Amino acid sequence: MPMSPAASIPLQILLPALAGLGLAVGSFLNVVIHRLPLMLEQQWLTALHEAEPTEAALPARRLTLFWPPSQCPHCAQPVRPWQNIPLLSYLLLRGRCGHCRAPISARYPMVELACGLGFGLLAALVPQSPGTLALASVLTAALLALAVIDLEQRLLPDVIVLPLLWLGLLANLHGRFVSLPEAVLGAVAGYGVLWMVSRLYRLLRDRDGMGEGDLKLLAALGAWFGWQMLAPMLLLASLGALVTLAVLWPTGRAARFEHVPFGTFLGAAGWICLLMQLIGR
Repeated sequence: MPMSPAASIPLQILLPALAGLGLAVGSFLNVVIHRLPLMLEQQWLTALHEAEPTEAALPARRLTLFWPPSQCPHCAQPVRPWQNIPLLSYLLLRGRCGHCRAPISARYPMVELACGLGFGLLAALVPQSPGTLALASVLTAALLALAVIDLEQRLLPDVIVLPLLWLGLLANLHGRFVSLPEAVLGAVAGYGVLWMVSRLYRLLRDRDGMGEGDLKLLAALGAWFGWQMLAPMLLLASLGALVTLAVLWPTGRAARFEHVPFGTFLGAAGWICLLMQLIGR
């Protein structure tokens, strides 16, 4: 029976277990993707109100990732436990709310499936320690959340990106993926390269062409994989963006990418580089 040296657990057990965990994590990521931008907006409005008090009403209820419990965005009815089973509930409900029958976004099962498949693939590929598998899983979940949030909201929240940067540096204290000097140079160069590109674009076009979140995300990926992987990641992300726009152009849907969610493509490129690192070890 094949064994995974990661924890001396049979691969036949480890792989479905990690895939199942990925489905559950994907379900939570859907909550993060939906609520985190709203939470940040609430915080911004509260800070603005405190700085310049107005008669405008603040949100009556403070939103968190855990409260209120999951509910339908259309009818506000609570989601029952059996309606919240990753992937399976969507299929049983045929993609509609169990109360008002309003359609449920296909994003929910897609994120759950992507996270489940991603975790399962990591279990099959990682031949190292449980620590490497855990770090790779955290990075996978974070990049997936960032990619979807940027696609939907054109936002890369610092509350995810910055901890990812520090975790990348900590992971490489003892050379988990690359040496610490390479990781530090990767973080500095990752931010610096896109900073120069964004400033040059502003000089030429007199408007911003890239958000600060993109700069910080590339810095975080540089901290994980070192400065040598910055060029391949940028190339993959740029090609991904260009191919996507080329495919959508004849349909007329390319117009929705007036501001290209480059973080989405950076996240995908970062995950591909993670797989390349793990396969090459």
